[in-house]
Amino acid sequence: MIQTNKIINEVSQIYDWLDKQLEAGPGNCKGCGDCCDFEKFGHRLFISSPEIFYFKNFKNKVEPKPMPTQVCPYRIDGKCSIYENRFAGCRIFQCNGDDDFQNSLSETVLQKFKDICLKYDLPYTYCDIATALNNLSGAINQYDTHTNT
Repeated sequence: MIQTNKIINEVSQIYDWLDKQLEAGPGNCKGCGDCCDFEKFGHRLFISSPEIFYFKNFKNKVEPKPMPTQVCPYRIDGKCSIYENRFAGCRIFQCNGDDDFQNSLSETVLQKFKDICLKYDLPYTYCDIATALNNLSGAINQYDTHTNT
């Protein structure tokens, strides 16, 4: 059985840690929402299974929306509509950020997510956000029927 509250708590702690690292690091997010247009910046956003689990089970549950274009479906009126629940990649990537700093944070965060999977016997997946939102709804929904607190 998956321990929902413990996984949610650990992912939340990673996000809090990550936000503190970003506050102290180089660059500053302007909150412009431009980064939500992945094609414009020539990057792909990747997410892990603990993040999908958190996204689906956190108290502010957000249903996956399909992503038919390279613009995040949660970008509404130029802003992130799920800012509090955004993925690690969304937190790390900054339009004017330092690539080395962002890459280092990404590697550290991925290891932390892998550790959660090992600790709680959660299957580890890592894929781009479009694939996750378009194709993993069955995998996401499996957590609704096999979880406990």
